[in-house]
Order: sequence, then C-alpha cells, then structure tokens
Amino acid sequence: MSTPPSRPAPRHVFMTADAVGGVWTYVADLAAGLAQAGVRTTLAVIGPAPSPGQLALCAGVPGLSLVETGLTLDWMEDEPTAIVAGGRRLAELARASSADLVHLNSPAFASAGAFDLPVVGACHSCLATWWAAVKGGAMPDDFRWRTRVLAEGYRACDRLIAPSAAFAEATSAGYGVDVASVRNGRSRGGRLAGGQKRAHVLTSGRLWDEGKNLAALDAAAARMRGEVRAAGPLTGPGGAAAAVGSVRTLGALDAEAMTEALNAAQVFASLARYEPFGLGVLEAAQAGCALVLSDIPSFRELWRGAAVFVRPDDTAEAAAVMDALLADPGEARRLGALAAERAAACTVEAMTQATLAAYAQTLAPRLAGAAA
Repeated sequence: MSTPPSRPAPRHVFMTADAVGGVWTYVADLAAGLAQAGVRTTLAVIGPAPSPGQLALCAGVPGLSLVETGLTLDWMEDEPTAIVAGGRRLAELARASSADLVHLNSPAFASAGAFDLPVVGACHSCLATWWAAVKGGAMPDDFRWRTRVLAEGYRACDRLIAPSAAFAEATSAGYGVDVASVRNGRSRGGRLAGGQKRAHVLTSGRLWDEGKNLAALDAAAARMRGEVRAAGPLTGPGGAAAAVGSVRTLGALDAEAMTEALNAAQVFASLARYEPFGLGVLEAAQAGCALVLSDIPSFRELWRGAAVFVRPDDTAEAAAVMDALLADPGEARRLGALAAERAAACTVEAMTQATLAAYAQTLAPRLAGAAA
C-alpha cells in the first residue's frame, strides 16, 4: 500500500494581532499550537500596545517573535487609503520576515493587494454583521466605506476561516465569499471544572462593546436577589463606554485573576446580541460554570444542550433564570458539568490541526503551480 502524500505545511507564518479583545488570546494559543507542530510565528502587533499580561501569554513560545508595526486598527482608521497603506506596510514586513504564509486577523489589510505570499484571512467580527445584530437598518457612512474595504480584503485572501459555522454563514451571506469554519480552542490553564463555587454570576469581555449587551445584564441584575459581577474594561480605544448601576465591576483582570474569578463563579452569563464565538464563554465552561446565554445562532451552535438560553433583551427572564441557578447549586453543578464536557472538544490542539489544514489547502495550489 502506498503512503499517502503529506499535506503541505508552512515553516513560518506571519500573523497579525491586536490587543483590544479576544484576538490576542486566540493568536497566543494558536502560536503555541503551531510551535508544537514545528511552525514559527512572527506576530505583527496592530493598534494599542499589549499589556504585560498579554505579553506574558506569548512568553516562552518557541519560535515566536513580535513586531510592533505602529499601525492603527483598521476599524479605527479615518479613510480607506490609510488601510491600504497599512496593508502595504504589512506586506513589506511579511516579506522581510521570510515567512511562507500570511495569516491576517484583520483581513481588511489585504485590500491593498500587496501580498505576494498566500494569505489566510480570519473573520473574527465585522462592522456589517455587528450593525445588523445590534442596531439594524441602514449603516452610517463610516460603517459603509469600512465594509466596502473589508469586502475587498476578503476577496483578496486565498482562504477565509471563521470561528463558528454560524458566523461563517453570516459572513458568506453578507459578502458573497466562501468561509470555512475553524472553531477556536483555548488552553485550560488553571481553570477547574467542578471547583469550589460561590453563589454569584460572572460575565467578562469587552464590556464597552454594545454587542455584549451589558446594559441588559445590568437591568437583569437590578431585578435579582443574587449578585452579578463583570470582568473587563468599561471603555474602549475609540471612546465607547458602558455604565452600570447594579452589576459589580471588577475591572480588567490579568490571566491569573480571571482564572480565580471563573473558578469561583457558580454561573456565567452572556446576554450578547453579537458574538461570533465567545472565548469568555469557553473559559467559563472549562471552569465548570453553569452557562446562561442569549439565544443567538453562534451560542446555539456551540452550547445547545449545555446551557440555558434566554432572549437577549428579556431582563425579567434572565434575572429569574440566574436567581434560580444561584439558589440551586445542584442544578448549577449539573449544567456546569455539561458545559465542561462540551468545552473539552475545544482544545488548542484541535484548533491548530484545523488551522494547519486550512494552511495546507491554501498552499497546495501555489505548490502545484510552482511544480508545473
């Protein structure tokens, strides 16, 4: 029997990252997984500088090097030409790094058409799908031109991936492009399913983002007997801010403090109206928290049968469900165990292997053309 040919794999990936949300966690875990597979990563940092805690996530990853680009996040630029110029700068850095594949976590930068390497674009979120889920109706002018640039970037990529089938479908429908689903994974760290829990609710993430729907969770907290805590920043890099009156805010926590908070929480809640995947939910599931989630397509896909779903703006229903779980530790433990079991499939290893498969499919046509 002949041995099947091995799939093509990159030796060195040039990858973009920003420190504003969950993308940094994603790239840190993926770079570690790629290192285990013998792939080096050059990480090009866009936007605000990463925090010491974020840098610590990358410390010790073999073959990982960071490059400060000085570029602004694509969704914060003032005009299309700035994004095109940023794409050209990234293309120069990719060539200088001697990488053999580019992984853009901000695919709008591909709109420059400047990359002479194969490009995989990761669709983590976008303004058009965010607007449809959070606001509805016609987008403002600044959203429309940014969406056009992103559409050009998507079309310029050799392959597109998204962290859930639901978001892949939404992106495909919105932009007329083919998108494959590669689910996110997360290292467990010190998160302990079934650890000693306390009777309170936790949420986490970019609390300033309207898509996270913190206002609804705050309104639900005002109706509750139990306490709701929120970990994450209340203000964003563009001036967006959230205010709360009933939720107890914890601020932005480092990895160790976040792990402690998750291990202690009996219930984790997200009433998000927009969430392409939700790394915070995955981390909570790994810690064995009972999940109370908004009934949106991505959460249904990922957590059906392992969470309680509520309508994202029904604050009375959310409050009743959360109070009931806080009053019934046995039921909370049961749901937490189901969530932990589901989370066990979302590993860094699984994410890495699926990403390497996407890389191989991207590289294969180039190699075939070179051999012809």
